[in-house]
Formats: sequence, structure tokens, C-alpha cells
Amino acid sequence: MSEQPLLDVSGDASLGKVEIAPEVIEVITGIAASEVEGLSSMRGNFATGVVERFGKKSHSKGVKVELTDDGILIDLFVVLNFGVSIPQVAQKVQDNIRQTLKNMTALEINEINIHVVGIQMDDETEDND
Repeated sequence: MSEQPLLDVSGDASLGKVEIAPEVIEVITGIAASEVEGLSSMRGNFATGVVERFGKKSHSKGVKVELTDDGILIDLFVVLNFGVSIPQVAQKVQDNIRQTLKNMTALEINEINIHVVGIQMDDETEDND
């Protein structure tokens, strides 16, 4: 079994060390992104779709966290609502993720890349009776 890289966020090591798994960053990112108005859903893979069918919510769906020598890179794959300003919603998502991660983990994120992979049209159909 391969060992997952952990982020060491210990400021004062006298009491011990604090490490954060990348999966935690994925979950925090997913929740922070879903709070933004205009975001319809996040795009996951086949496995997350199957898991959600059985009732388990996947908060890290559509989120990819990469730990590099340059820092932390986050890729987010989203579906937006029809009629919203894509640049404005993407900026709000980036700002909310950056602020939430800063508050909860004290980590600075190098890049938050938003990939708009779809537009959600209204489900309502008008009946002309």
C-alpha cells in the first residue's frame, strides 16, 4: 500500500506535529465551492456517481489536489447554471475556496483552476395550454 503524502502544518513542534491529508483539502474545497451561488454541480467520475446512487454524498467530487514543489494546485471541474456570468462565478468560487482553506488549515494555495465542463439548463418546461 502506497503512503499518501501529508502536508505538515505544524508551526510549533514542541507539542507534536500536525499533518493534513490531501483528501481533507479536497473535501473542504468541494464544500466551499458548493456554497457559491450560480454553481449547479461538480463533475465527478463514474465511481463517485455510483457511490452517490447508494446515498453517500461525495464532497470531493470534481476536485483534484496536487502537491508539487511549487505548492498546492487545485483543479475544480464544475457545471454552472444557465444565465450566470462565468467569470464572476469562477472568481467567487476561487475566492471562497482560498479564504475557507486559509481559515481552516492556514495553507496558502498557489493555483485554483476552474474548469467549466457544462451548463445546467432549467428543468422547468413551459406548458402553453
